[in-house]
Amino acid sequence: MRDKLLKETTRIVIKIGSSLVASRDTGLRPEQIDRLADEIAALRSSGREILIVSSGAIVSGIKKLGLKEYPKSLPVKQAAAAVGQSRLMWAYEKSFERVDVKVAQILLTHQDLADRRRFLNARHTLTALIGFGVIPIINENDTVAVDEIRVGDNDTLAAEVAHLVDAELLIILSDIDGLFTEDPRKNPTATLIPLIPEITQEIEERAGVSTTFEGTGGMATKIRAAKKVSEYGVATLILHGKKPGLLPQVLAGGPGGSLFLAKERRFTSRKHWIAFTLRPRGTLTLDPGAVEALAMRGKSLLASGILNVGGSFESGDAVGCLDQEGREFAKGLVNFSSDTLARIKGLKTTEIQQQLGPQEYEEVIHRDNLVIL
Repeated sequence: MRDKLLKETTRIVIKIGSSLVASRDTGLRPEQIDRLADEIAALRSSGREILIVSSGAIVSGIKKLGLKEYPKSLPVKQAAAAVGQSRLMWAYEKSFERVDVKVAQILLTHQDLADRRRFLNARHTLTALIGFGVIPIINENDTVAVDEIRVGDNDTLAAEVAHLVDAELLIILSDIDGLFTEDPRKNPTATLIPLIPEITQEIEERAGVSTTFEGTGGMATKIRAAKKVSEYGVATLILHGKKPGLLPQVLAGGPGGSLFLAKERRFTSRKHWIAFTLRPRGTLTLDPGAVEALAMRGKSLLASGILNVGGSFESGDAVGCLDQEGREFAKGLVNFSSDTLARIKGLKTTEIQQQLGPQEYEEVIHRDNLVIL
């Protein structure tokens, strides 16, 4: 199964970690970028469609600005990104020009992905670039992104891009070999796990949290990215990106890395967008009858099943649906504001009409706009 999947995938998103293309001491690593360009160009020549999500702008900018440590404040991070992004893109431009491959720069924020119209516009642009034989090189727009519109890390951004372009495989290139049975730094007998059929809670806990100067996340962010895209039918390969020739070797069916399979059940693009791209503006706590109706019987949410309204939101915003123990089991787009729902929670449709008059919607969340997590 593993070999067949890796050999036959056509559209691939490759996330390139900061430590592969830049370092604190040297800034950009042109020799590494040249090698990656050679290997990716070879994949394209075999009929693969490639998109790149590249880290490294901030680290490159840190070196150019002469900073002694990774910046803690957002303005300094943005300044480093502004300096480093152009240098990083120019390095990719030169490297891919050597192998006669055109590239294009795409900068995104969470806002571009959370707004459905902008999401679709980005999809059409990326699809057009692929059609022209161009490799899009994507990064978060760090120079303007504030906390409210930040994706956060490029593992997450790569997962969003894989959904955005209907990719078949997400490859995360880093300075680690993959997922091990135990932490290999603590137990030298730990072994690499080549195939992970399902991301369980145990696997998530095993990933832990680790970071380096060059990177913003460790194995934990990679596992979260793999889990996210698996819901959309996309597999994820975590692979050591500093080993020459390993990437084409593994995609030809050779050993290396850890492959996380996609779930057989696949969300539609819209429902995946609701579940994993949108950030909840509030919460609705539901009674047991409403929880069962949504989770087990595929029903829409009515006001009569709402016990409590949390947060401040407007019609059309995303909210999380909680059971009485506070566990989020669903997410959806509401048809009423939080102020209105606070007035009509627990009421039946006829009672709502008596209190507010005829309403455009009967459902608080229609089942077409609801995702069971």
